[in-house]
Amino acid sequence: MFGCLVAGRLVQTDAQQVASDKFVFNLPDYENVNHVVVFMLGTVPFPAGMGGAVYFSFPDPNVGQVWQLLGFITNEKPSAIFKISGLKAGEGGAHPFGMMAAPQAPSVAQVGVSVETLDQLAQQTPVSNAAVSIMDSFTQFTQKMLESLYNYTSSFAQLQSQMTPNPSEMYVPASSILKWYENFQRRMVQNPNFWKT
Repeated sequence: MFGCLVAGRLVQTDAQQVASDKFVFNLPDYENVNHVVVFMLGTVPFPAGMGGAVYFSFPDPNVGQVWQLLGFITNEKPSAIFKISGLKAGEGGAHPFGMMAAPQAPSVAQVGVSVETLDQLAQQTPVSNAAVSIMDSFTQFTQKMLESLYNYTSSFAQLQSQMTPNPSEMYVPASSILKWYENFQRRMVQNPNFWKT
């Protein structure tokens, strides 16, 4: 039902179900992770009126397992990006995970998703340091895709004096791709859903 992407280097789709409405991902080597993305796989939606509270827990042998609320995901907002690098171990509040056994390895943290009513989610306050990115994952993906296209096509750039004439090959000026990129990016900032019309 859920997936977890760790800073572009590890994708997990095999959450451990620890209760009928609770799921956990283990995050190895969390000290070197700045952001995590939690997303719905698209196979099973939340039941009507439900969503998922997303929590993070550091391994802390002195205090025990402490969970911090990062934010939430819903059918209408199926993914979210959370910054975990600024969070501090041992600081947390009320959480629905009870006294779960913490991972044995000291460098393994956990991300948990608790299925709760939308009313409950609206009443909860995430930790401020986890500030969910203002940009949704679709907008970020689109920007990365545009940058990738521009960088890829620019890698083939040649000056006109370097070109070998080839009547069957068509060439596109790099400036036209850059102009398209800038226009598309401007339109995304104005209205991220412009492409739907």
